This record gives sequence, structure tokens and C-alpha cells, in this order.
Amino acid sequence: MKSFIKYSKYSDFPIENLPYGVFSTATDTTPRIGVAIGDYILNLFEVAHLFDGPYLKAKNHVFKESSLNSFMALRPPEWKEAREYIQKLLSENDPTLKDNKELIERAFTLQSSAIMHLPARIGDYTDFYSSIHHATNVGIMFRDKNNALLPNWKYLPVGYHGRASSVVISGTPIHRPYGQTLVIDGAAPVFGPCKLMDFELEMAFFVGGSNELGKPIKVQNAHEHIFGFVIMNDWSARAIQKWEYVPLGPFTAKNLGTTISPWVVTTLALEPFIVENYQQDPEPFAYLKHSDNFNFDINLQVDLTPKNSTVSSTICRSNFKHLYWTVKQQLAHHTVTGCNVKPGDLMGSGTISGETSDSFGSLLELSWKGTKPITLHDGTQRKFLQDGDTVTMKAVCEGDGYNVGFGSCVGELLPARPFDF
Repeated sequence: MKSFIKYSKYSDFPIENLPYGVFSTATDTTPRIGVAIGDYILNLFEVAHLFDGPYLKAKNHVFKESSLNSFMALRPPEWKEAREYIQKLLSENDPTLKDNKELIERAFTLQSSAIMHLPARIGDYTDFYSSIHHATNVGIMFRDKNNALLPNWKYLPVGYHGRASSVVISGTPIHRPYGQTLVIDGAAPVFGPCKLMDFELEMAFFVGGSNELGKPIKVQNAHEHIFGFVIMNDWSARAIQKWEYVPLGPFTAKNLGTTISPWVVTTLALEPFIVENYQQDPEPFAYLKHSDNFNFDINLQVDLTPKNSTVSSTICRSNFKHLYWTVKQQLAHHTVTGCNVKPGDLMGSGTISGETSDSFGSLLELSWKGTKPITLHDGTQRKFLQDGDTVTMKAVCEGDGYNVGFGSCVGELLPARPFDF
């Protein structure tokens, strides 16, 4: 496919991608829904009246709103029709938009001039723990090699309910949090800024459609409720986490902030990059079994840039395909009790680590609990994050002569704020 909008061969946002986001500008502060194409954003508010397909002709109001929730609430045929019509509008062979200079001037904004917002109103956020290599590494560090995975791990997608209010858009700085930590085993805890701050390399999907309370989403149909994906950095206060997680799991160590990338890459755009599901043993229960492949070849990368430095170091290269539990299984398990999900709910994958040490998706693993510091390009070392460090995560699918990218997920760790005792 070719677009009349020109972009570099390996742009993250070719016409094969067309991710959705919400943006505003300095001159128009009202958030609008847009689609990324090359270095530009197509403002769907300006072209919504052109949608004349059988599904969307009477529903084009969903593109005139300030979030994607109403569009996410629709069904796969409507998502597909929207994608195909936007591709048609952007095609070099279609004159509808290409030959309308006045509309082009109104409808396109340079990404560099845009202010990005959360793509949806996130009602609920759940984080899973679905990478077998990450779970094994953590188990070895905190238990032993022979008992790395807890007995339930290969039987169900482990997860916890996170805090939706502190999910933030890429570029939002995160302050080092305060909390209780245990300095010496057996002694009383102390209170203060967390000394062991970490990132977690994750992907997340937005729920599309919904289900009624009491009616589970079947795993065979779960893909119909997976609208699209973003990159996610699940900031983690390790010292706080170690002390508080027993017996109920993550709490304040995880609610300080969760950063997501602004562009939602649709499941439709990822279909060419489907690969085999991770081989599971033992065989999952029937409610978690699906015969279709729903795993994706998405290359992931983490760069770290120290304070006042222009030198970034790539400290991790991983891949989405390392997840043991598929997102269909995650959603089926989440709702098997009859739990209802809503359009715009966010589901995190958990840290995505590969088999090799350079593919570990957290500093906890990369430095092996602080015992093996990693050396950055500027000669400095890290066990955990320091104030002023900027973490940049990227994700891209490599096609035949084109890429489908996610942009970047960026966050800077700032010092702890003054705390009034």
C-alpha cells in the first residue's frame, strides 16, 4: 500500500499501521482522536463525516469525542471498516482527501506539534505476570532454582488489580516514592524514599466491547474484545515491594505510576505478525484452551539515559513472543468468574523477559538483584535507577519492507518530593 503522505521506508507509522491516539495542540486545546501516519496525525474529527460504510455511517460520532472509549465499545466489523476506510482516504489513488487542499490543511497536524493524552478513560487496570523467564528469574532470586515457579503459575495467568488513576501518558515524569522498607532482616522497618527503583518492560492491551456481569468471555472469542496494544512501563519500588507484598501482593510499590505509549496499535495491524503460541505444559484447562495462534513477533527495546547526558544505552532487547500466557487466556481467566470488563480497561502483560541476560526486562534481573551492576556507555554503572535517569521503551514489528511500530514510552525518574511529617 502507498499513501499520498510521504514517510521514510521504516517509519513506525506507515499506512499498514494506522494506530489511534488522542491529541491536542497549543492552538486547539480540545483533545481529538487521531491516527498516526508518518510524521503526521490525521484528525478524525475533521473527516468523520466522510465515513459512509454500512456500520459506521450512523456512528461516526465516535470519532468526534475526546477519548477512544466509544469507538472501543463497538465490535470488530466496525473496527475493520474504520481501518479500511482510513486506509482508503490516505491512499495515493483516492482523491477524496488528497485533492482537497482546504481539508488537508485542517485535518493534518505534525506529531512534533501535538500534545498527546491518554487514549481512553481507563476504568480498571489489571497487571498480569505472564513471562515464564521473568517469573523464573524472580523465583530463583527470592527462593531457589528448584522452586522458582510457584505451583499455580503454569495453571493460570497470575495477575493483580492495579491502580487506574496513576496510569500516565509517555513523557510524564515519575517521582521516587516514599514507603516502608526493611533494611535489616528481623529488625523494624524504616520509612523514607525508596532506594531501589526499577522499570518493568511490558505491553498492555485495551479492552474493546464488554460483557455482562456473570457472563464470562470465552477464550475462543476473546480476540473480539482485544482492541489494540501499547507499550507499558510498570514502575516498581522494589524495596517497598519486598516488605509489603506478603500476604496480599503488590500495593504501594506499584501504584506510584504506570506509563503507557500514546498510540494504540490495533490487533488488525498486528495480524501479519502472529506467531505460534508458547508451548504450554501442562495442558491448560478447557476454559483456557484455544487452537488459534494469538502470539506476536514484536521486538522490544529499553534505553537508559542518565541525568544531564545525551548518551543513551540500550540495556535490554526482548520480544513479546516470550509470553507464556496469551492475551486471550488472560482475558478469559480474568472474566471466568463472571467479572465484567468495559471498553478502555487496560490489561498489562507483566514484565517480558527472554532467555538470555541481555533480554531481561527489569533492572532487578539485569543486575541480578544488585549483585551484577550493568555498565552504561558513559562509563557509569547501575544496579537500580538513579534520580534523573530517563527510561525509553520502544516496540516494533518488522514486516517485508515496512515496520509497524508503537512509537516510544518515555519517563524520567525525579527525586522524591519533600515530605511533611
